[in-house]
Amino acid sequence: MDHNGITEKLSKTLKQTSECPDANAAVVALLRVADQDFQVLFVKRAENPTDTWSGQTALPGGKRDSKDRDLKATVVRETLEETGINLLEGCRFLGVMEPLRSIQRPEIRILPFVVLQEKEQAIELNEELTGYFWASLKEMFHNRGTVKFSLGEFPAYIIGNHAIWGLTYRIVHNLLSLLSAIEKGKPRED
Repeated sequence: MDHNGITEKLSKTLKQTSECPDANAAVVALLRVADQDFQVLFVKRAENPTDTWSGQTALPGGKRDSKDRDLKATVVRETLEETGINLLEGCRFLGVMEPLRSIQRPEIRILPFVVLQEKEQAIELNEELTGYFWASLKEMFHNRGTVKFSLGEFPAYIIGNHAIWGLTYRIVHNLLSLLSAIEKGKPRED
């Protein structure tokens, strides 16, 4: 199946909403097509002692602001602030995945949006981030491992010197499972 077919099936499989009553944060799995594969944008968070996810690899996004009309507005605002990418220009919202609760901060429930970047935009990071990279979903599928920290060992995708673990791992793992089911012709029901 080609990327257009996969994109269409993904859009039909994902929920088409901008809101989730118990979610209070949003992130974006921003996809682009490159080298006959989908790539997803990851950002590296700056070291900050007040940040629960300090120094980690993450997806762009953040907490809902009282001024945000809905969680789509949250993910658009946060992505623009963090990366300079405007999700409302040259991008196509495909839908949302199931919300996930943060294990480190259980009061935070995150709604992951899946967006296809159809027109490339320059990335300009703000002070919350120190870097970014695009990772091939096929490469991630084949580079699953674990990372060890003082608090334990965790499943992770290892891409170069980047470890994608925790909440970001869970979101990407759900996306990879969904894409795998679509390619096999069996989209899962959420």
